[in-house]
Amino acid sequence: MISAKQILSTYQIIRPHIRRTPIVEVDGADFGIKTGRLTLKLESLQHAGSFKSRGAFTNLLTRTVPAAGAVAASGGNHGAAVAFAAMRRNVPAKIFVPSVASSTKIQQISDYGADLAISGESYADALAASEAWVAQSGAMPIHAFDQEETLLGQGTVGLELEEQTNDITTLLVAVGGGGLIAGIASWYQGRIKVVGVEPEQAPTLTRALAAGRPVDAEAGGIAADSLAPRRVGELVFPIIQRHVSATVLVSDDAIRDAQRLLWKLLRIVAEPGGAAALAALTSRRYVAAANERIAVLICGGNCAAVDFAR
Repeated sequence: MISAKQILSTYQIIRPHIRRTPIVEVDGADFGIKTGRLTLKLESLQHAGSFKSRGAFTNLLTRTVPAAGAVAASGGNHGAAVAFAAMRRNVPAKIFVPSVASSTKIQQISDYGADLAISGESYADALAASEAWVAQSGAMPIHAFDQEETLLGQGTVGLELEEQTNDITTLLVAVGGGGLIAGIASWYQGRIKVVGVEPEQAPTLTRALAAGRPVDAEAGGIAADSLAPRRVGELVFPIIQRHVSATVLVSDDAIRDAQRLLWKLLRIVAEPGGAAALAALTSRRYVAAANERIAVLICGGNCAAVDFAR
């Protein structure tokens, strides 16, 4: 378990290196939702296009980086974040991604100057390749979700959100490996309802909660490059069990619809994983009670508007 005090200390370290991302308050009726006010936290505007930069900077600023630099396995966003943070910290980085990684994210990683390797078809394949590289090179591994420093960095999203709006009762968060939702839940410690949202074709956390432990799950769908690691993290799982209220599954079609709505109504570009949490509301998979004050985390924006705005 990690504490709110640890998250606060982490925020003080990484604050000069990250963006304090904005919130947008909208009328839920604009999205066809009977919630009154709806609060969106736009981590899609973070450095490198997602919340992952928080965990990347936490690792590079709180650990001793060897001469071989840092190494990460990623579906795309974590790799881009580590590459960006390494560029800013002037350290070498090698990033392993699977073939499902989007061309947008692959280009980002290259543009930030990291050594890019495409390994296998899934995140698990890329992770295995990165572990082999660690053994060969002595580079410092930065895990995408199942590592304390990564969790502490992602938890600062919750700290910021509470500073920006302290009257929400429910927060919807997309789930891949579980690092983001576990970090945020560690900040709130049960003071609000935290709900995980997963694609139907990548029900990683849902399967784990049903089994009572992390287990392998399907790893497909439109958001496979960000929300399909196959298995939720061992470190994050007990935190989620204690502090996350429920999980909701959404279809690929619902995710696409949420992307289009964000663009049409707010001109916000969200990748599939970034729009998944909103899809729970717009597809009625999560129906808010009359007294709920809902916030949604738009966690990533690494795609082009032309990918969905038709």
